[in-house]
Amino acid sequence: MAIIDFHNHLMPAVDDGARNLDDTRAALRAFRAAGVTGAIATPHFAGSLTLEPNNLAGRMAELDRGWQQLQQCAGQEQFQVWRGAEVALDVPSPDLGDERLRLAGTHFVLIEFAYMAVPLNSAEILAGIRADGWIPVLAHPERYVRMVQQPALPARWRAAGALLQLNGASLLGRYGAEPRIVARRLLAAGHADFVCSDYHARGSPRTADYRALLAEQGGQEQAELLLEVNPARLLRNEAPLPVPPLAQRPAVWQRVRNWFR
Repeated sequence: MAIIDFHNHLMPAVDDGARNLDDTRAALRAFRAAGVTGAIATPHFAGSLTLEPNNLAGRMAELDRGWQQLQQCAGQEQFQVWRGAEVALDVPSPDLGDERLRLAGTHFVLIEFAYMAVPLNSAEILAGIRADGWIPVLAHPERYVRMVQQPALPARWRAAGALLQLNGASLLGRYGAEPRIVARRLLAAGHADFVCSDYHARGSPRTADYRALLAEQGGQEQAELLLEVNPARLLRNEAPLPVPPLAQRPAVWQRVRNWFR
């Protein structure tokens, strides 16, 4: 089974990811070196644009050009790519009917709360997207402001019909202590459905590192489901399989302290 990453910023010159084709080419090679064999490109996209026809046309034309360049580069690099977007919910009910905004044209759509802040009616917003016929995949739930103080919120999101995609780098401490704590909580509760890179085409996507970390924590099965099985099912427009809770092993200092009790 191959690793498919569906949260990244590979299209050249369309957002804060790849700045040009050289960046895109280097990123594809970095993905392959990390064990990733295919990716759904997800440039940033403001959901409010779907309600502004005049502005929408220009943005979609820009993304069309970026997609064509990415496709050509990926063909040269023998790397499989599909198209999607990371839709920011700067309005609660964007029009997601254009398949270019959904993950590989499926019913799944990668969404994020705007400005890294969770709105008070977040569960209702997610339920509304589901009621419109789409399956919201919430990007990096561990990274939103004050998530460490809201441990019950992810269960409400899942009850509303959303799926949750962790950033693998959060498990490595890339975003600080609190996102790492929340990410580990989500794994321990069995609330995570996918793990992706959110790779911005600079440095390494660290995919091999966070996959190895999961395996070291006794999560080989979880790693396969989160990085391989469930993304492959998403591409086939199929619901992800449940991911068993990952037992959290105590830190080294805690184990040493327990030895002397």
